[in-house]
Amino acid sequence: MPSIKLVAIAALAALSVSPALAEDAMGTMTMMKGGQVTAIMPDGHMGTMTPDAKASAEMMKMAKPIKHCMMMMTDAKGKAYMIDTSTKEAQAKCEKMAM
Repeated sequence: MPSIKLVAIAALAALSVSPALAEDAMGTMTMMKGGQVTAIMPDGHMGTMTPDAKASAEMMKMAKPIKHCMMMMTDAKGKAYMIDTSTKEAQAKCEKMAM
């Protein structure tokens, strides 16, 4: 159960980061579709799925809304990191990047 919560939190974090990362690869920024779930692994690879109604309802029981801009990055070896955006300065940088 705790690992499912971690996946849900990582998926929510990916919502704010995946368009920025995808911009380099695709040239345009896109958003997630309704009901879509994104998972980010520590080694930086990502996956998406659209669960059926039952699985989606179960995941929503564990989900928490994103309250502020979130950032993630990968190092030279591809390991993923979540950046602390709890300060006003970090929030401003995050929001500027997401615009």
